[in-house]
Amino acid sequence: MRILICGAGMAGLATAIDLGATGHDVTLVERAGHLRVNGSPIDIRGDAIDVARRMGLLDRIRDRRVDMTERVHFVDADGTVLAELPGDEVSDTPDDIEIPREDLARVLYEALSPATTVAFGESIGELHDDGDGVDVTFVSGRRDRFDLVVGADGVHSLTRRLTFGPERDYLRHLGFYVALTELPAGAGAGRGNPILNWPGHLIGITRYRDTALGVLNFRSGWIDYDYHDLDAQRRIVLDAFAGHDEWRVPEILDAVRRDPELYFDSVSQIRLPSWHRGRVVLVGDAAHCASPMAGRGASLALTGAWLLAEALRAHPGDLGAAFHEYETRQRPYAERAQATAGPGGDLIVPATQEALDLRNARLAAAGR
Repeated sequence: MRILICGAGMAGLATAIDLGATGHDVTLVERAGHLRVNGSPIDIRGDAIDVARRMGLLDRIRDRRVDMTERVHFVDADGTVLAELPGDEVSDTPDDIEIPREDLARVLYEALSPATTVAFGESIGELHDDGDGVDVTFVSGRRDRFDLVVGADGVHSLTRRLTFGPERDYLRHLGFYVALTELPAGAGAGRGNPILNWPGHLIGITRYRDTALGVLNFRSGWIDYDYHDLDAQRRIVLDAFAGHDEWRVPEILDAVRRDPELYFDSVSQIRLPSWHRGRVVLVGDAAHCASPMAGRGASLALTGAWLLAEALRAHPGDLGAAFHEYETRQRPYAERAQATAGPGGDLIVPATQEALDLRNARLAAAGR
């Protein structure tokens, strides 16, 4: 089949690899003008490790492993360590692999078949599914026809909006926002990854290799803003942390003010009763975002891509049967991941001082 994949994140790249390996003619488009690599390290967990092995990528992924989360500790306003984050609080098994986002993206990108067509700075403008194929008009004005369109374009998926309707119908806000900002050289001295909390807020530094990132989380109801408007996002973050000058808060907020690629988004999930409609199917966060609090987005991307490719191979010529099998096998992974997001938020961003004190006391006792 001629297959269009929208989005060159982890889900899109993995889907392009798996579908290309089974003989499909794959075109991959990405709205950004380059491979998207910004963000903190991500985890490969559970069955996704076996999927990476079957894809022939596990050794390359393990070679790039980091231990950022294993070095997280909570500090007070003076930077004194209060408690460390035990590994079993964030990992399923000792086999879990933490890898920089940019490293996993490059491993996947380099594994694409030479026959795969990749177009950066391109995205879909219109879709028309007539039952026999999908006519696509791209934002560049180019037109083409495909047998199948795969939406792998993330939590704010344009493919999903064009096919299933407005994002608000499927997005479930979990009550948190997250921001990541690159810190200047020298800011990451030391091995630890310190985090400072006050009720409903987290601000800290995460380090891996020669990179240091400022990470900020805060609790909030839904905020209406244009997620393409960087200045609006910057103002939201700075307002949320205004009035605090303890520890290294001013340094991290200065980085927020300067960062031309600041990452900011709501911590939200996507809940859809079905991940396909006609000849359009969704994978990864576009289908079932579990949120960063779950820490399983990359794993879901790998398993979903693999299971979709397997289902299409098992049911040639019958998209309905293939999509049913894909969803039946992938949905338990997605629902299990989504269920972990709430406890993850309570662990790292306690809502009250009492909850914060109890968390620190529990972790300190566990570390003795």
